[in-house]
Amino acid sequence: MPQLDGSCHCGAVRFSVQSPTPYPYMRCYCSICRKTDGGGGYAINLMGHAETLEVDGEDALTVYQAVIDGEQSPARRHFCKHCGTALWLFDPRWPELVHPFASAVDTPLPATPQTQHIMLDARPDWVQVASADDQNIHFAGYPDQSIEDWHKSRGLWQDDTP
Repeated sequence: MPQLDGSCHCGAVRFSVQSPTPYPYMRCYCSICRKTDGGGGYAINLMGHAETLEVDGEDALTVYQAVIDGEQSPARRHFCKHCGTALWLFDPRWPELVHPFASAVDTPLPATPQTQHIMLDARPDWVQVASADDQNIHFAGYPDQSIEDWHKSRGLWQDDTP
């Protein structure tokens, strides 16, 4: 199973996590991802096993919990408090998972065979999205497949545990 290594821009935080789903295929245009990660008007989350997350520089971390429909989300977005780099998301509703932002991963990631553009109803007009076709799939909200299911259905799941 691939190990993903990542860091913030200033180098105060470094992390590693084991991930059976290293393909950065899903671009999220929701206002939270777009405004806190900002890359291209969207963020790309990967999936990793939370028990394998190792962090150097924890004292430089800060956490943001977005307010959704008037209530604080339990999802915790981790950032470097010095340079503001978005690093990963952890949600206690799925404690076995952690979702590093592809933009913070330093390990070379594989090219994806397809890009899914999600939460397009939240996309601002200035953000250009590739036209929908076999390589660019559009979703107004969330897709039906999870990150794990997407990887497994395409033979891209990379879990070598017995």
